[in-house]
Amino acid sequence: MVLRLRDRADLWTLLMPPTVWASHFLYCYVVAAVQCAKAGISLTAPQGGQTFAPLGSVPLLVGLGTLAALALILVGARQAWRHLGQGLHDLPHDAATAEDRQRFLGYATLLLSALSFVSVIFIALPAFLIRDCR
Repeated sequence: MVLRLRDRADLWTLLMPPTVWASHFLYCYVVAAVQCAKAGISLTAPQGGQTFAPLGSVPLLVGLGTLAALALILVGARQAWRHLGQGLHDLPHDAATAEDRQRFLGYATLLLSALSFVSVIFIALPAFLIRDCR
């Protein structure tokens, strides 16, 4: 499969990184919720204390989903870098020309890609730091 990059930036290019971020957020929490629902939220220990069901395969599934999301965001960032003109042009890109519109969309998409990249990592962290369903 050959990944074909878009020649021109548009609204879809701009919205791709935050959409991947939102999809990853939903994926992580659904995976954890399903695992905890299947295992039972809490089990009673023999001494009367409470133990909680382990997360099981949630860290692996979240890790794989995170890698896929980060890869898609990097594709969007690469696309944005191309639309920005590989960073060779000075800011601001505010003239009423098609070229400046492309650079502005590239710059905005690059910033959203960076924000989405960091956010995906922060969303995935609880799956690796929390070991049971609480």
